Amino acid sequence: WFSEEEVESAKMLGDQVGIALQSLRAFEEKERLLLGILLALTRSIDAKSKWTAGHSERVAMYSERIGARLGLDEEEIRPLSFSAILHDIGKIGISERILDKPGKLTDEEYAIIKEHPAMGARIISDIPSYESILPGILYHHEHWDGSGYPEGLRGEEIPLASRIITVADVFDAIT
Repeated sequence: WFSEEEVESAKMLGDQVGIALQSLRAFEEKERLLLGILLALTRSIDAKSKWTAGHSERVAMYSERIGARLGLDEEEIRPLSFSAILHDIGKIGISERILDKPGKLTDEEYAIIKEHPAMGARIISDIPSYESILPGILYHHEHWDGSGYPEGLRGEEIPLASRIITVADVFDAIT
């Protein structure tokens, strides 16, 4: 059968696998907790306005579907989804008076609205290991022709995640 040395090696390997599985479970639990917190924060932002209820979650769903259709893998879709769910998080710093204004925004009000992508990126930038979601948040209002904000990026200068979120965001807004 097996020598004492082989049995001992198998036990040590089993212990290491068990520890690795526990670490993976702990990581997944922390990830679910963080996602839950981010969802709650996003829902609180969406709740600031009667026009935006559920918007961020729908944008995330559309973004995931677009990403899948484009052939992105799970490693690319996951940060895309996080970016999409948080794309408007910077609106937490924008007054409801401006967000819900029934008429046309003044130039000053529009300038304030245009700050939400950068504000959102600053909010998220302190979360360790989430640098990959920042471009989707920061650049989701850039336009292919360079007329968007905050930096006036054009064409393929705009990160793919941001382009996907833009399409999903506009689709949700017009439907």
